[in-house]
Amino acid sequence: AVATALALGGGFLLAAWRWLRGAARAAGAVAGSGASMRGKTVIITGANSGLGRAAAAELLRMQARVIMGCRDRARAERAAREIRAELGEQGEAEEGSGELVVRELDLASLRSVRAFCHRVLQEEPRLDVLINNAGVFQCPYMKTEDGFEMQFGVNHLGHFLLTNLLLGLLKNSAPSRIVVVSSKLYKYGEINFEDLNSEISYNKSFCYSRSKLANILFARELARRLEGTGVTVNSLHPGIVKTNLGRHVNIPLLAKPLFNLVSWAFFKTPLEGAQTSIYLASSPDVEGVSGKYFGDCKEEELLPKAMDDLVARKLWDISEVMVGLLK
Repeated sequence: AVATALALGGGFLLAAWRWLRGAARAAGAVAGSGASMRGKTVIITGANSGLGRAAAAELLRMQARVIMGCRDRARAERAAREIRAELGEQGEAEEGSGELVVRELDLASLRSVRAFCHRVLQEEPRLDVLINNAGVFQCPYMKTEDGFEMQFGVNHLGHFLLTNLLLGLLKNSAPSRIVVVSSKLYKYGEINFEDLNSEISYNKSFCYSRSKLANILFARELARRLEGTGVTVNSLHPGIVKTNLGRHVNIPLLAKPLFNLVSWAFFKTPLEGAQTSIYLASSPDVEGVSGKYFGDCKEEELLPKAMDDLVARKLWDISEVMVGLLK
């Protein structure tokens, strides 16, 4: 009886906490709800699920032309149909308003990244926002098509090449924005230039953290290089979000009910987690702001290792060679 009472009481408290948290966030409304993205083109990587899908839906609601760059075209087309249905086919019938476009993009393949960018440069007259959102989380050791460790290859190198190939279009469309989705877990990563490909040792948690640290260092160095161009670059952490990103994380069977309860109560929904991406992509509050790191739509401090300009420049130089921008 005591155990049942405790369980019921705990469940009630968790439910109350979730309701209060949801009410507080609802009172703040959607991060970019006051802005219009009409006439602007946005590319979002990994836009068929999780944070990317939520951001795509909200930016479409704000009347942006949203290009969903996704590895699985069938899943992306299904997500696009669902988003259009949710929004009542918004914008599709009116010229200049919101539109969803699906394009195949596999960040684990430099060939695919180049093909995607070639098509964008051929077909799109402008690019106002690039959101580097897609990611791989704590997967078993595996390599990309080009032989890179998967997490570093997709989370950092794929986006590094993508961004560099689209820089000309972003500059021509200025003022424009680049948004890099990182993670608070960057704190546990280190850039080991002697083993970037994890061929000496591999720890899936450490390698994820390293790729997220690389995201921040990349954004910082890119912001420095783009000073005066009208293109801004900022990175962010979305918080702990309940998405399918954690599909490689094994939860013991007996612990799953507790994990599901805790994640339901405390983890953000994809829409909640996408708020900072939407904010950085659309809000006039951050117009001209560059080289910063955000969480919950506010600027946050970084650890010194994420502000090391020497490491950032060295990582940039090595990344250029790895993706074939320099021989």
